[in-house]
Amino acid sequence: MTFEVKVHTRVIAYINTVPEKSRRIIRKALEDLEQNPYPGSRGDKERLDVGHGREIFRIHIARTYTAFYSLDTENRIVKVHDILTTEQAHKKYGRI
Repeated sequence: MTFEVKVHTRVIAYINTVPEKSRRIIRKALEDLEQNPYPGSRGDKERLDVGHGREIFRIHIARTYTAFYSLDTENRIVKVHDILTTEQAHKKYGRI
């Protein structure tokens, strides 16, 4: 069962600004979410409770970037809302 990964246009614009090697790594990580967007034993994905019954997920990408996404399980869609450097993610969301 695969998911469709939808990436916000702002995120696409950001991805296009990073070096080519990083772009390839980020794209591969996002493609991998098609097969398995849920946290598992590897520890690179985590479910975050943001309150009000909402949950968001984060995935570390190559120890440099962090992507934040949500799941629409009924329609099998992964919605990527943000990709930041790990440092930026810690400043914006705290060390979660």
